[in-house]
Amino acid sequence: MMKQQRTLNKKIHFKGIGLHTGYSVNLALVPAPPDTGIRFRRTDLKNFEIEAIRSHVAKVSYATTLMKKGVMISTVEHLLSALYGLDIDNLYLDIDSMEVPILDGSGMSFTEEMRNAGVTEQDALRKYLKVEKPIEVRQGDKVAGVYPDSTRKVTYIIDFEHKAIGHQEIHMELNPETYQREIGKARTFGFVSDVEYLKSLGLIRGGSVDNAIVLDESGIVENNLRYPDEFVRHKLLDLLGDISRTGYPIIGHLCAERAGHAIHTALADRIARQTEHYRICTMDDIESPLANAV
Repeated sequence: MMKQQRTLNKKIHFKGIGLHTGYSVNLALVPAPPDTGIRFRRTDLKNFEIEAIRSHVAKVSYATTLMKKGVMISTVEHLLSALYGLDIDNLYLDIDSMEVPILDGSGMSFTEEMRNAGVTEQDALRKYLKVEKPIEVRQGDKVAGVYPDSTRKVTYIIDFEHKAIGHQEIHMELNPETYQREIGKARTFGFVSDVEYLKSLGLIRGGSVDNAIVLDESGIVENNLRYPDEFVRHKLLDLLGDISRTGYPIIGHLCAERAGHAIHTALADRIARQTEHYRICTMDDIESPLANAV
């Protein structure tokens, strides 16, 4: 696990459309000083800043939206997931519209460009959220939780009636290499049967088979899977984006079953409230003999 805070070596750019708005958007990832955190800057609104933190979550229906003083940034989960997965602590996200570009529906372009740009270790210690007692949210058969563990582990389980999905599970230790290889390329997915309803809500105006896996009754429409279990990998990608808003990388076992953005966000809220179940510490704190003394 990383001891120092990290940012990018240089500025990188993306251009695309918003999944739900269909608007053209430009996005730049800009290196930031230690202890800045992850901050969006609306360049079309005099660089108005919206910190990517739990208290700014406004909506979690079909995507995650941040809002501060009436200014919004939507569909942030794929980008925030890539930053969390690659252990990037400090960055300005300069954007000229209200929605992060969907690109190919995964985090692949973000991870590839960030790895190409390179990462700088900064002169400040990285702080972790080390889980010491379980924290859990349950809603019927849906659950999300974090549990004590000495490493950074993740588990996701889904169970869909659709024959192309069915029951899928993924279990892994999380680090930048496993994230890029096993999670970052997994695309969002949706069902033809939901398209008209979503359009009636003013959503998925920019959606297509170029930026999502689309399924009808017979199977996958005009596409091929990148992984046999791409669907559960994308749900894990979303979870990491949503849980990143706790503000700290988590040392522990992060798990979810049959969950989604609403329960991911409810878990982040519960973590913020149950402060007696974890401690905020650096790797030096963890490795200190006094920290491990009985």
